Amino acid sequence: MNDKIFKKILGEDDMKVSEFMTKDIITVDKDENLKHVLNLMKKYQITKIPVLENKKLVGMVTDNIIAYKLGSIRKKGIPASRLHASSVIDKEIECVSPDIDIKMILEKVGKPGPTMLCVVENDNLVGVLTKADLLPLVTSNKQVREIMNKKIITISSDDRVIHARRIMIDQNLARLPVVNQGKLVGIISDNEIAFALAEVKGSYPLGRQKHQLDELLVGDVMKSPVVWTEPNITAKDAAIIMLKNNAGALPLIEYGKLVGIISRTDLLKTIHY
Repeated sequence: MNDKIFKKILGEDDMKVSEFMTKDIITVDKDENLKHVLNLMKKYQITKIPVLENKKLVGMVTDNIIAYKLGSIRKKGIPASRLHASSVIDKEIECVSPDIDIKMILEKVGKPGPTMLCVVENDNLVGVLTKADLLPLVTSNKQVREIMNKKIITISSDDRVIHARRIMIDQNLARLPVVNQGKLVGIISDNEIAFALAEVKGSYPLGRQKHQLDELLVGDVMKSPVVWTEPNITAKDAAIIMLKNNAGALPLIEYGKLVGIISRTDLLKTIHY
C-alpha cells in the first residue's frame, strides 16, 4: 500500500471513489445473447456486468439473476443462446459520482443493496466500484476468528445442485462450502450454478433438460480445490489473500476442521474511518 493511501486511511486526507474504482469496465449491450455474457464472465472472472442501451447504462446482469432465471419454471427449455442480457437484467442499480467520499460507501457496507456500484459522470459510465476494490483499505491486525461467521451451512458433493440453490435462496447466501465427512472439498456459488444451468440447457434437448437438471450434483459443478486459510491470520492478510485469488470469501480451517467463513463484507467492516 502506498503512503498516499495509508495517510488517507489515517484520516489525513479525503478519499474519493475515483481513486478506488475499476476504470477498465466490461459492459454488454442489452441485445447481446446470454451465452456471450457468460463467456465474458468466465474470461474476466467477474460476476456482474453493466448493461447498456445506445451506450447508456440501463441495468446490471449478475450471476445470481442468471442462476435464478435459468432455474425458474418460466425459462425452462430455453438455452442461454436464445436469451438476451435484457431478459436477465436488474434495473435496480445504484449510481454514484466519482467525486463522492469513499466513507459514504463504507457506511453502507453490509446493508441491503447492490454489491457493485456504477460510477457515472455527465451521464456516462466511467467506472464500477466493488467490494474487492475496497479491500486494500483493510489494515486491521484483528484475527479473523474474532469476526468470522461461525454458523456455517454446508452441503455435500453428493447433494443435488437444485437443493443447494434452494438453500442459498432460502438462507440468502451467496455460496456454500462443500464438506464430505468433515473435510472441505469445494465451494459452490451462484457463479458455478449459473454456468452449470446454461451448460445443461445448451447441451440437451428440451425433453431431457428437466431430468438432467434434477440429477445434476454439487460435485459436478463445485469449485475445487478451495482457497482457504486459518482463523489466526489478520484481517489485513485475509484481504490480501482474497485479492490475490479473486475470492469472495475464505473458509477457515483449524486442526483440519472447518470452523468458520469470512467474506469481503466482514473484512470491510473492520475499516475505521
